[in-house]
Amino acid sequence: MKKSIVFLVGNDHSSYAIYNALKKDYNISKVILEEPKSRKEFIKRRIKKLGIIKVIGQGLFQKIIVPFLNKECKSRITEIIKNNNLEFTDFDKDILINVPSANSKECIDTLKSVNPDLVIVNGTRIISKKVLNSIDGTFINTHAGYTPLYRGIHGAYWSKVNKDGYCGVSVHLVDPGIDTGGILYQDLIETKETDNFVSYTYLQLAKGIELMKLAVEDIINESPKVITNGLESKFWTHPTLWFYLKHRWFNKVK
Repeated sequence: MKKSIVFLVGNDHSSYAIYNALKKDYNISKVILEEPKSRKEFIKRRIKKLGIIKVIGQGLFQKIIVPFLNKECKSRITEIIKNNNLEFTDFDKDILINVPSANSKECIDTLKSVNPDLVIVNGTRIISKKVLNSIDGTFINTHAGYTPLYRGIHGAYWSKVNKDGYCGVSVHLVDPGIDTGGILYQDLIETKETDNFVSYTYLQLAKGIELMKLAVEDIINESPKVITNGLESKFWTHPTLWFYLKHRWFNKVK
């Protein structure tokens, strides 16, 4: 009997790539797509947590620097996509279900009705205990960082800044924390001089898909293994405009 798989995802380019990489080989029953978060509420929460100056700096980085970085590494991104056969076509409509949130009643009801063996999570809000406990299936996620040292976002960039050699990606079990679940697979990525903040994520995506396939096979064969690496746990967020420029000019970290 084939194991049933559900995708629980946000509307992110990586969600499409992971889905397209796995759909030919596995029985994907449903794709549950959550609506985007309220931008206003997101910014309000971030200001409360980080302070308005830092949030302004992060916003300026996203508005001014990221578009430049996209242009700077456009050909490199194309190369990575081609070399790794990344595909970003839409989800199949006949199995797509839209929900307001990954933690909504609609999502829980869908999970219960399908009762999948495996839920692949990507790009959603933090999953609540109520959702995780709603079925007996395993929840796993691809994280663009070498956990637990690089929880949060932009793990490859922060590793470059810290020059510690942990520029990589992880596939882990999902728990109610932020990237704190048990690690199933991890690996490093190889970067080139032409890579930057933006292209790192495509390299992580390609490597993450490789690791995700290994994790799916383990779970299908009922032989998943949690690994540990002894690293301390740290959480990272977006760089500010001035932080990025400082490390680009003085430390050559793109």
